[in-house]
Amino acid sequence: MQPSGDRGHLATELGNPRSVRFDRLTVREAVELMNEEDAGVAGAVRKAQEGIARAIELVVEAFRGGGRLIYVGAGTSGRLGVLDATECPPTFLTDPSTVQGVIAGGIEALTKSVEGAEDSETAGAAAMDERQVDRRDVVFAIATGGTTPFVHGAIRRATERGAKTVFLACVPAEQVEDEADVSIRVITGPEVITGSTRLKAGTATKMVLNMVTTIAMTQVGKVYGNLMVDVNTSANAKLRDRGERMLQAMTGVSLSRAGALLDAAGGRVKTALVMHAREVDREQAEALLTACGGRVGDVIELRGN
Repeated sequence: MQPSGDRGHLATELGNPRSVRFDRLTVREAVELMNEEDAGVAGAVRKAQEGIARAIELVVEAFRGGGRLIYVGAGTSGRLGVLDATECPPTFLTDPSTVQGVIAGGIEALTKSVEGAEDSETAGAAAMDERQVDRRDVVFAIATGGTTPFVHGAIRRATERGAKTVFLACVPAEQVEDEADVSIRVITGPEVITGSTRLKAGTATKMVLNMVTTIAMTQVGKVYGNLMVDVNTSANAKLRDRGERMLQAMTGVSLSRAGALLDAAGGRVKTALVMHAREVDREQAEALLTACGGRVGDVIELRGN
């Protein structure tokens, strides 16, 4: 790892020749330039697909073995990890402990900068000890510039505790090395505002994390087709409505009947779908789902067996 004070050579710290007169552009010219720069982010993510897929495979294995996905980062990277973790329970009906976000500086750092919090490897290691990380878990470290000591400290301690590790950065490995099991490098290039990695690098991070939890949750049965059948319908009226409409679309029953079916299933769309498809009660439906690892499609394909 390069020392955190030696950063001028990093891809995320270089000046962008296309924006050297950014302060002289009109609003519309600035919007056009930023949009053009952002258009390249998806291509940068595409080039990192192999590493992303390998990381997701580790996460799927962890989930199936009762382990956790723990994001670790500082600043924008940490906030994006916390955001992705926070969205999993309502979207996939997961226990809040299954996907966690650790940010240098703690909860306070979510809404304001906590100066110096990212500079301590010891604090990163302590965060892993505090969460009792073990061999069942995956620790997913995010440091777009690659050098964050808090993140590297977390990786080292997680490895010592037996966890699998992933490292996501937006600089080439030859600029900053890492010690993770899987290294993902999304090379987004210089930012429009020099060094402001909340821009393209932040967008790339969000795209990668979207893939990680969405695909991993799908692999463990949280999605049927392209529907979030493990949505928490008790969270709010919007999600209750979504659950009813999903049932209506998948079963062909009326919306009122879908609502009654959802109630009989304790608010769980997957259970309601199996109850309808297999003509069983809630207890039998849940037993069938358990036997098939929670995958609705597998239960329905067993129809008649």
